Amino acid sequence: MFGKRAGAEQAEAAPKLAPMKAEQKPASPGVDDSLEQDPAAPVVQERDHEASDAYYETKSNIFNALFETIDVAALAGMEPAAARGEIRTIVDEIIAIRNVRLSVAEQNELIREICDDILGYGPLESLLLRDDIADIMVNGYKHVFIETDGRMEKTNIRFRDNQQLMNICQRIVSQVGRRVDESSPICDARLLDGSRVNVIAPPLAIDGPTLTIRKFKKDKLTLQNLVEFGSISPAGAKVLEIIGACQCNILISGGTGSGKTTLLNCLTAFIHPDERIITCEDAAELQLQQPHVVRLETRPPNLEGKGMITMADLVKNCLRMRPERIIVGEVRGPEAFDLLQAMNTGHDGSMGTLHANSPREGLSRLESMITMGGFNLPMRTIREMIVGSIDIVLQATRLRDGSRRITHITEVLGLEGDVIVTQDLLVYEMDGEDARGKIIGEHKSTGIARPAFWDRARYFNLEKELAEALDEAGS
Repeated sequence: MFGKRAGAEQAEAAPKLAPMKAEQKPASPGVDDSLEQDPAAPVVQERDHEASDAYYETKSNIFNALFETIDVAALAGMEPAAARGEIRTIVDEIIAIRNVRLSVAEQNELIREICDDILGYGPLESLLLRDDIADIMVNGYKHVFIETDGRMEKTNIRFRDNQQLMNICQRIVSQVGRRVDESSPICDARLLDGSRVNVIAPPLAIDGPTLTIRKFKKDKLTLQNLVEFGSISPAGAKVLEIIGACQCNILISGGTGSGKTTLLNCLTAFIHPDERIITCEDAAELQLQQPHVVRLETRPPNLEGKGMITMADLVKNCLRMRPERIIVGEVRGPEAFDLLQAMNTGHDGSMGTLHANSPREGLSRLESMITMGGFNLPMRTIREMIVGSIDIVLQATRLRDGSRRITHITEVLGLEGDVIVTQDLLVYEMDGEDARGKIIGEHKSTGIARPAFWDRARYFNLEKELAEALDEAGS
């Protein structure tokens, strides 16, 4: 079919290689109380370290021979199943001609990996299929780490060399119209399923290309899932449901990997389907189920340094698109001012996330972002804007055992002098840890029976449900 396969018959027979050791299956990952947990996760087979050198030498030899005999351009125009079948046929011929000693299982794995190298994401394919993995971190071609259940671990997966890793990085970023090379060594992109990708290449990355992937959850988590994981109590989940439904302006605060985006996704489930929602993100992650959603994504500058579209540009443009709710994936700069302006001008129920370790620190970071944006405003004016815009601050925290918890549901009440006054409705109190090192604690009400958004809940006929939820949280 390709017109070049005959070259395989002319390939010189390579010396026989010792058969590799049988594959070993890692233990099935445990289930953790996490915001990003999926207990139904497939187990991926990984090759042990002792056999890796011989295996990758064999794979490299066969891969090079394959490229000498195959027409890559014709292969790209075929259906994936047909292309894999053609690759299998040619690799079988090369293995037979070179008299490489492989078991049937090893030969099938070798063919699968070569197909992944040519048609997919190479060694990353097996990791991308696992739903229990939150992050994939590649530090050069030999070192691949993953995060599962909130804990970091090193895998036995590796790339053939740094060039193969760089080719995979190029393939990923090219799908969203971006590139990464020596002239543009830093790139943010996303996979087709929405997973966030960051690539930093040499010369900035000294030990080889570094690839970081924040996995995208195929199955959207709900507040009920968070209750099952212990991230929030049933009464707290009911309070969050009412907060989302009665159009409170919400700021979600938390550290890296604390579950901010997951919590934001859960809250959007209570937005009325008739509302027009506009989302602004650096990498599109939100999975809104409403029918009237406009998704916007930032754009980096091109090689000439032009064409950059920032988050502030998107938020400003949102105001001209007749939104009812504006959702900002992550507030990190001058767009904080525009988001507060939107919340103050009739776009009730808007939401955003930012990095902070407590609700009060989150409000302070908003002040800093507005100041750094070049807005020459008195600090009291900025705080008045914050108080008039933000109704609720939710704090998501990743605990030391790797679990995620919603530790604070906090109201923003007003100003006393120049100080922003807040009150906690619900807090998570740690009571210790069990024999396995898991944090033990519970969500407790602070005794506030009539929160500041009571009138807003009454406007939406939700005051009785709110009172019941607060009573249950206090009992």
